[in-house]
Amino acid sequence: MFTIKKLILSFLPAVCLYACHNAPPEQDTVDFSMKGDTVVVPGNSTLKSKLITSVVQSRPYRLQLLTAGAVKAIPTQYAEIAPPFSGRVVKSYMRLGMRVTPETPLFEISSPDFMTAQKIFFQEKSQMQLAEKTLKRQEDLKANGVGTEKDLEEAQTAYDVAKKEYENAVVGIKVFKADPDNLILGQPLVVKAPIVGEVLDNKIVVGKFINDNSSSVAIVAELSKVWVAGQIKEKDIRYIHALDECSIQVTAYPDKYIRGKVYHVNEMVDEDTRSVQVLIECDNRDHLLKPGMYVTVDFINAPTQTILIPSRAVLQANDQSYVYVQAGPGKYLKRKIATSGSDNDRVIITAGLQPGDIIVSEGAFYLSNAK
Repeated sequence: MFTIKKLILSFLPAVCLYACHNAPPEQDTVDFSMKGDTVVVPGNSTLKSKLITSVVQSRPYRLQLLTAGAVKAIPTQYAEIAPPFSGRVVKSYMRLGMRVTPETPLFEISSPDFMTAQKIFFQEKSQMQLAEKTLKRQEDLKANGVGTEKDLEEAQTAYDVAKKEYENAVVGIKVFKADPDNLILGQPLVVKAPIVGEVLDNKIVVGKFINDNSSSVAIVAELSKVWVAGQIKEKDIRYIHALDECSIQVTAYPDKYIRGKVYHVNEMVDEDTRSVQVLIECDNRDHLLKPGMYVTVDFINAPTQTILIPSRAVLQANDQSYVYVQAGPGKYLKRKIATSGSDNDRVIITAGLQPGDIIVSEGAFYLSNAK
């Protein structure tokens, strides 16, 4: 008997050890409940220690908006020179980079149309001068009692008609940008620069016949100021205003930052890209920016009071962002929010939260499983 008892006692430690190793693992009790959009977590719940809350605050924040842009000449300071009429180039004054004004001659062409206009001008001028002399003679005769009223009226009518024809001929000469007062019969047509600027392109060849429907033969532009055309997404357009400062960076000059100001925000939204074109005017006296060049635009916005929360606090469901706001001890309300991007590990909030709200900043995903 003693032997059996002793044997049973010797087996007890082994049985206890086996039972301990094969006991089912302790389960975490999910001790919370759902009431509408509010998750209730009792004070003795194991989940409570996994939830970390923080107070929502509004801080000064400068939103950084970066976009690609293209350099373009300002339309009022850019001109493509095309021949006004057909003719043969007889002389060229242009050279690339030459500074010009609206009175600077660019080239001369011998134009049949201009020659015809000259002939008409001088014929009508001669006819008007002859009619004027006849009118004065009839006025003198009438004043001395020799002429008749009828002859005077006819001379007046002839002069009025001749004067009108001459005025039409003057207009015909001015169409060619020529000066009727200094016109010489047979002179070539002088094409002048229409704006202040410099010659960027020159395709003039002396002796070449050019048509009036030809493409431009020269380009004159003033590039001391240029535009940069950038695209801003529709959702960000509220941050852009006229005269806002911008920083322009060019790949060719990685260490150079060029300042600019918003000149115009387009009123139309591109339906394909859902973006709005923004024109930035830049000082370009050193000619670093070339039309057609691609650049990076950084819109420099003044700091504004903005709510940013940890990205771990934001949850997603059905394309909707939401957080859990503490509504009382152990109570967390699911609330929808609107965001407008992120900054490192923080999310920018545009709607749904106010300073002073207490949110679940870590562990919010545990609450999303509440039923």
